[in-house]
Amino acid sequence: MVSDVHGKTSVIAALAGNTFLAIIKTTLAVVTGSVSMFAESVHSIADTLNQSLLLIGIHRSKKPADTARGYGYGIERFFWSLISACGVLFIGSGITVFHSISSLLHADEVVPTLSVVSIAVLLVALVIEAITLWIAIKEVKGKQPFSKEMFDDADPVLLAIIYEDGVAVLGVLFALIAQWMTYITGNPIFDAFGGIAVGIILGILAVLLIIKNHQYIIGKSLSEDITEEIVKALEKDECIELVTEFKSVAVDTQKYRIFASVEWNGSPLYEDIYDDGDLQEEFDEIKESFPEFTKLIFKMTDRIPRLVGNRIKIIEKEIIEKFPLVAYVDIEIN
Repeated sequence: MVSDVHGKTSVIAALAGNTFLAIIKTTLAVVTGSVSMFAESVHSIADTLNQSLLLIGIHRSKKPADTARGYGYGIERFFWSLISACGVLFIGSGITVFHSISSLLHADEVVPTLSVVSIAVLLVALVIEAITLWIAIKEVKGKQPFSKEMFDDADPVLLAIIYEDGVAVLGVLFALIAQWMTYITGNPIFDAFGGIAVGIILGILAVLLIIKNHQYIIGKSLSEDITEEIVKALEKDECIELVTEFKSVAVDTQKYRIFASVEWNGSPLYEDIYDDGDLQEEFDEIKESFPEFTKLIFKMTDRIPRLVGNRIKIIEKEIIEKFPLVAYVDIEIN
């Protein structure tokens, strides 16, 4: 299971880093008139706003299940992550590309006053973004070995931080190259192209995040491999002859609800009653009395649903214990 604070450390670290960077980048963008620095300042401002939204998502997803949301509020993480991704697309990418193209078209009118200071600030930004990226990757990795697969079912909040910081590192590198080229050549076109490059990679980032969160919001299912394992585990129980329908949906990060419709075989339950000797004792007591026999029949009609219900609870508990991703199990008998 995922802890309640999963992802919070990475979001807070990224929020603190981007707040600091947004202030110094914006100041330098105003002072120098650099297009690429403006792009980076918008980038950091957008990231700061987005990480604030991610914190809201984490906080709201921790609310316990209630009558309105029987399976909890975990889906809130995906909603706020989606809003964050849209912010990256429209604020980060849209404004940056528009301003950079406008500056490129009027490159002769505005010449940025770049200096070693602005380049030094970008180097500091590179270090800060790299540190927050490392923190997020470390949190996703946890105790498992590093691999590509660890990102497949990772928390979208953490993925948002990883993608944003990864793109931030790349964006700073583009801005560094653009400012250095402008600094040594005096040609502002390089600075404008640097801003466009930052805007484009922000747009790519936003699309990736939107696709990832869209999967969860519309109802992400368990992988085929895990689904097959769960179905096999269900059909191993002697009371389940066949799983006729199986559905799964994410209710939180690394938390799924599954529904299984099954063909039920009640014979093992009757055998349990017979082996216990209860039926023999009761039969010996009432075999000479028809009224007592009818009472036994009615008693059995009450006992059978309880036996079935208890067996289903045992099966559900076993599935949850065997498959950590499964948080809720609903079994329906055909």
